[in-house]
Amino acid sequence: MTIFPPEPNLEALRLKLARLRGDHGWSYDELAGRSGLSRRTLVEIEQGRTIGTLATWHALAHALGVPLDELFGTLCAGHDPPLPQDG
Repeated sequence: MTIFPPEPNLEALRLKLARLRGDHGWSYDELAGRSGLSRRTLVEIEQGRTIGTLATWHALAHALGVPLDELFGTLCAGHDPPLPQDG
């Protein structure tokens, strides 16, 4: 029997980004300037039209001053994250 992992909560990730941007009081243009990403990319991510790449989220984490795991931890919203496995 194959057990599939739960779907990542992409909506929670987008909301986390929007909340962090709002907490800083930054417009899309401000975050774009600080992250090196285009305004269009930011709008499309927050509106759910694209998910972005790992490099995109890495740039966003640095611009927002948060660890990448803080952003990606929201992908497990609504389900339990995996437990560490013995090595």
